[in-house]
Amino acid sequence: MNLLETLQANPTALAIVTFVFSLLVGSFLNVLILRFPKRLQYQWTRDCKEHLGEKFEGTPPPGIVFERSHCPKCGYQLKAWQNIPLLGYVLLRGRCANCKGKIAARYWLVELLTAILSTLVVLKFGWSIQAAAALVLTWWLIAIAFIDLDTMLIPDQLSLPLVWLGLIVNLKGVFVSPEQAILGAVLGYLILWSIFHLFRLLTGKEGMGYGDFKLLAAAGAWLGPKALLLVLVISSIAGAVIGITQMLLMRHKRSQPIPFGPYLAIGTWIALMYGDQLLDWYLNAAGL
Repeated sequence: MNLLETLQANPTALAIVTFVFSLLVGSFLNVLILRFPKRLQYQWTRDCKEHLGEKFEGTPPPGIVFERSHCPKCGYQLKAWQNIPLLGYVLLRGRCANCKGKIAARYWLVELLTAILSTLVVLKFGWSIQAAAALVLTWWLIAIAFIDLDTMLIPDQLSLPLVWLGLIVNLKGVFVSPEQAILGAVLGYLILWSIFHLFRLLTGKEGMGYGDFKLLAAAGAWLGPKALLLVLVISSIAGAVIGITQMLLMRHKRSQPIPFGPYLAIGTWIALMYGDQLLDWYLNAAGL
């Protein structure tokens, strides 16, 4: 029996391999989360300067794929063993080998979160096309959530391909029918678009960004229109709980904007994994 047959027949082995591989994916996501916004900023600045006919002499930020990781404080280039997910952080005792500056705990947290969520995905879907698609969606949502958390921005370069990928995945009805995927994408965008303009009409303020519209459209493209209400409810509850907690812990930052993208990502992932059970529970509780 070869490795693929072993993984297909043994859920435990599949979960272990997924956990280890997803640690590597999480390490890449850390690079993407850190460097992609900086490269976008560089590109936008360069384009603006060129449009105005001004000379631009900025130095491009490190690339995402080929350039090796380094300490953000002293520029020390990490050795291969120092870049091993989780283990490298432990061996370095959370500090740079060169300048002894603290390494942000979020790096290993993203790696661990990616591995745990990915393992839960394969335990639910097993060896299947649904598992492969759900893994891609999970990783994509993690990247979007943390980029939005850092920058208050959901780049079109991530949100729009996620919409199209959901539509393509569901051409064969992987999660919902093609018709439901299209309807979900349209409704997902229009729901938040309508809320945005209604809120602005009533208050004169903008309550969210257009990136949120596209992220909910992506959720609809992947999971269909029936999941949208569940995504919004979970997102709103998560946002309220975390937002209130932040306000209580950081009283002086009450006016600080809170990105909605991470909560939409949470709602989408929970709907992907447990949407049917949650809807059945609600209908039974309501006697419907």
